[in-house]
Amino acid sequence: MSFTYDVKMFKETFESEFTWLNGFLRNVNRFADKGAVFDPPTNQRWTYKELNAECNKFANAMKNNGVVKSDIVFYQLYNSPYFVFSHIAPQKLGAISNPANFNLSPGETAEILNHNKPAVYVYDSQIVKTAVKALEIAEHKPKIVIMADYLKKFDKAPEGHIMYEDFVKNQSEENPPIDFNPHIYDEVLRLQTSGTTGTPKGVPLNNINEVLSAHDVMMHFPLSPYDKTMNMTPWFHRGGIHSGGLTPSLYAGAEIVIMRDFHPKTTLHYVQDYKITFLIGVPSVLGLLATRQEKHPKDISSLKGIITMGSPLEKQECIRFQQLLTPNIFNGYGTTESFWNTFLRPQDLPEMAGSAGRSCTDDEVRIVKVYEDKKAESDDMVPCDNQTEGEIIIKCPAKTTYCYINNKEVTKEKFYKGWMYTGDIGTWDKNHFVTVAGRKDDMIISKGENIYPARIEEAINGFDRVKDCIVTSVPDKTRGEAVAAYIIPADDELTVKEVLEFCKNSPNLSKYQVPRYFRMINSYPTTATGKKQHYKMKEQAKEDLKNGLLLRK
Repeated sequence: MSFTYDVKMFKETFESEFTWLNGFLRNVNRFADKGAVFDPPTNQRWTYKELNAECNKFANAMKNNGVVKSDIVFYQLYNSPYFVFSHIAPQKLGAISNPANFNLSPGETAEILNHNKPAVYVYDSQIVKTAVKALEIAEHKPKIVIMADYLKKFDKAPEGHIMYEDFVKNQSEENPPIDFNPHIYDEVLRLQTSGTTGTPKGVPLNNINEVLSAHDVMMHFPLSPYDKTMNMTPWFHRGGIHSGGLTPSLYAGAEIVIMRDFHPKTTLHYVQDYKITFLIGVPSVLGLLATRQEKHPKDISSLKGIITMGSPLEKQECIRFQQLLTPNIFNGYGTTESFWNTFLRPQDLPEMAGSAGRSCTDDEVRIVKVYEDKKAESDDMVPCDNQTEGEIIIKCPAKTTYCYINNKEVTKEKFYKGWMYTGDIGTWDKNHFVTVAGRKDDMIISKGENIYPARIEEAINGFDRVKDCIVTSVPDKTRGEAVAAYIIPADDELTVKEVLEFCKNSPNLSKYQVPRYFRMINSYPTTATGKKQHYKMKEQAKEDLKNGLLLRK
């Protein structure tokens, strides 16, 4: 390839230095004494200089224990200072930060351990039983297992594990030497998502993705060094870590206020006392905030905006949020693989509430026809009439790597000619505002958690007194959706209580996956080839809920 200028220095500099870590380190220099992270329960604040020093201690401890470039540092942590350290420290070694849901069952955690083969596993002491059981089940055993005891309930870690404070004790606070060659295409973060079976898939993100995801947030909020952000959702998912979480906030030079567990009263108290400028959370959380603010108002005038994602905003709810919380409500739609890709700005609301907005600045979102035997090409679009349904596809080269880790089959299924085929069904209007109608893969979203019927069905069918089952969801005011299980019993004596106890004790189901509603049935709808028709059961479940036919646990 020939150029009209000497590209050598630009290429060498850009490819080795345009990294998220370098952006953070620039802030360590120019904002050394400025607050970076604040943890209200412990009243601890780390300046950018202090935060870097703490991350260096963890990085140097890992380096001294043999962690090198491309090793995986896997962690299941609540929002806490330990999460921040675990996110940044691996990048200083060229290792890969790999957060995961702390609500996963031991079986699910073991699957990730086996799939990603981490060198380091860090877990919150609150899930110690899950961690111990997962390590017993898993074939892969990490070299280093660390317990982060934020709640200070343990004198020592389980046998073979080490307390975080003991691991970093007497370690250097200096930046570890860079003995690897950084590159913009290096994987620095690996997130976990699942398919229709619930089998974990690793989503790799590189330096370019991290930097440009940060830029995207800085542009859309906008976010600056003078802001304070608080994400009310867990950081382990894309929206948590990238929307007002660690990636954009620490890259912009802003300050993060940590919320470990969401409580409406605490949230409003923090906004008032710490002058938070941006809150991030799912719509159901905003509803709880609005109710609390209506009854027990706080001075939340410092808010510049609230960003929500995960599900659309209803028009009346949006108006209520604008009146009670802030006129600046934002709503984003996207995926783990691609971050947010459509956006509703305050100027779009409440008029366009219910839609997912239109493409973000650097992205392109289209709705294409759906065929049973092939993918539609990106130019095979449905009419912009807000009625004709098609599949939502996304092009966002700045924020995705267009692949999964060691999963060629699903990579081929999801990514095609520079586009991601989401599996979501929707419509769009003449101004390209997208409205999501449903999901091809039948995923359930409950309180921001992605739940897959196939995984729950597999677990329930492991009960020898169950012949078969089908799992769907019903509307739930607090959760958005609640899981409903329809059971075909193997004997007539089986009770809902027995099925519920089986689910609660299953090592393959997390608490949030345990169904809240049950009904005994004789059969469920299937296609001519015997495939379960979840969408029909979802419609039936709505009617069953109205008519009182579903038993609530």
